[in-house]
Amino acid sequence: MCKGLLGRKLRMTGVFSPEGEYIPVTVVEVGPCVVTQIKTEETDGYNALQVGFLEKKAKRVNKPLAGHFRKSGGVGYAFLREFPVDDPSSYKLGQTLTVDSIFQKGDRVNVSGLSKGRGFAGVMKRWGFRGGRETHGSTSHRVPGSIGCSASPSKVIKGRKLPGHLGNKRVTVRNLKIVDIYPEQNLMLLKGAVPGSSSGLIEIRKPKF
Repeated sequence: MCKGLLGRKLRMTGVFSPEGEYIPVTVVEVGPCVVTQIKTEETDGYNALQVGFLEKKAKRVNKPLAGHFRKSGGVGYAFLREFPVDDPSSYKLGQTLTVDSIFQKGDRVNVSGLSKGRGFAGVMKRWGFRGGRETHGSTSHRVPGSIGCSASPSKVIKGRKLPGHLGNKRVTVRNLKIVDIYPEQNLMLLKGAVPGSSSGLIEIRKPKF
């Protein structure tokens, strides 16, 4: 079985359990994904499926990719990713993978996505520094403070927490529970929050354990 699928984060909401407990959930559109390439140990050294998500206009697909997509039906896709698979011989090019064919209600999954970009941020926002004094004539309210090492080794140690770019990097949230699945709408409800902004691409994978 394929170990994951591609999807889009839609929005957050909440549902009630049969016991009356309120559960915050993220609504995710998962698939349908199409198998665009099958990789095997004999040809590539490992077993995996390359899947495409979200159809793309033909005029926006370059010629190398157009030739690649022609093998699986000729439709272009905006996103391509690989997912491990146990038995690649049970799949064929152009096959459609839906949310209910991979996941079930109650499963645990790992979700990866690109976090929201926050631009250039100071140490208080980026790292949670407490900041300096606000009174008694202090002028060091939001600065990082001393960062050097005196005369020896007389340099700033690599990895020091300093101002810089915040967000816009790959983040994985592990062990999220699938609260419900709606196969007709290709929707999945995940308990809690997932990385990224609305309509952002996410990867839903089954845990390795």
